Amino acid sequence: MVRRTGSADLPLHTGRVPLWLAGRMATLGSVICQAIVEHYGRDELLARLAHPFWFQAFGSVMGMDWHSSGITTSVIGALKRGLDPIKDEIGVYVCGGRGRHSRRTPDELNLLGDRIGVDAPSLTRASRLVAKVDSAAVQDGFELYLHGFFVTREGRWTVVQQGMNGGSRQARRYHWHSGSLSSFVDEPHAAIEGPEQGEIINLTDRRAEKSRSAQLDLLADFGPDRIVKELLAQTPSAAAPSDQLDLPHLIMPAHHDVRSSDVFTRRLHGTLAAAAERGPVDFPELLLTPGVGARTVQSLAMVAEVVHGAPYRFQDPGRFSLALGGKDRHPYPVPIKVYDETIAVLKSAVQKAKLGNSELLAALRRLDDQARRLEKVAGGPSLEAHIARERTRSAEYGGLSVFGWEGSAADAPKSAATDPIKRQTAR
Repeated sequence: MVRRTGSADLPLHTGRVPLWLAGRMATLGSVICQAIVEHYGRDELLARLAHPFWFQAFGSVMGMDWHSSGITTSVIGALKRGLDPIKDEIGVYVCGGRGRHSRRTPDELNLLGDRIGVDAPSLTRASRLVAKVDSAAVQDGFELYLHGFFVTREGRWTVVQQGMNGGSRQARRYHWHSGSLSSFVDEPHAAIEGPEQGEIINLTDRRAEKSRSAQLDLLADFGPDRIVKELLAQTPSAAAPSDQLDLPHLIMPAHHDVRSSDVFTRRLHGTLAAAAERGPVDFPELLLTPGVGARTVQSLAMVAEVVHGAPYRFQDPGRFSLALGGKDRHPYPVPIKVYDETIAVLKSAVQKAKLGNSELLAALRRLDDQARRLEKVAGGPSLEAHIARERTRSAEYGGLSVFGWEGSAADAPKSAATDPIKRQTAR
């Protein structure tokens, strides 16, 4: 059963992901997905991608601007690049993307059908209908420009697509899932992100059931284009005020800085305390790295929550930007040394698990479990004090943003002069 599982409204940002971050996002995103599949299976990965709060936290933990529309484009692009070399191994495929890439989705699905035997005509039909619903059946003032289609070798899928409203400088993200998810409310979208934009004609509302039934008859006889014409001919009374607000609905603020109001500080304290307690037990070799080791355990604790956390854990996606900072220096520059260590530890954990040794992956789960226990009792610095401390030590961690390296050139990692990914700092 196809379901909408939620939504999100995001400030519309321009610019592009710098090369030094794009490459790391592809690697980190890929290894996080592998860890989820290793622990919970492909269906769970689809379910997480279909949840707007988790999706935003996922992008935030990878160093993108924690609140912006750019997370959608960058995450889909990073996963398309990062999962491509291992797509047949893990059985997860990413089609579509932004602009011209979205229009290639049917061709990519047909090629996938020829290669692995999934029902390409049904998947292509689903892709077209989902896009039609969000562009025509839900008339909310947002013009679709991005369509990401995630599909498993079993033929189950999630769609993440986004529209923009240039007048309001807002983007709205829509999430769809092909399966029946007990963790989401009873509507077809997995999630739609965004603030209210006046009257919305929403034919996915339960109270528009008769209208939908007639349209499905039209689909059988005339196809999706005829449906759209008929939908647009419906009177607004066919779409009463929506039950959509009962779905997971993420609204991200316009301000760039991460504020106390954006973060559950007690969860941050739990993460910091868990890193201090579990780190010496589970990551002794990592802690031998001067300075960076302990900081990397904190990052790993937040990544572990992205892998293992339940939906309610992602109500404050801005908190996950505290793992590896942000490309625009909010909450602080991306700590390149920490980022690369985090990738190295996760890759090692996943590779060892594939060979039958799951101890390192289990250690990451213990780190997450400990953070949940300690957040009830742990104390710690205010958010402002934590951010200030990170900025003070940014050069030590190889802090990098679109504005360049933190501190003097001498503070930059030694490999920066020869690594084109680390050298690239332009938008």
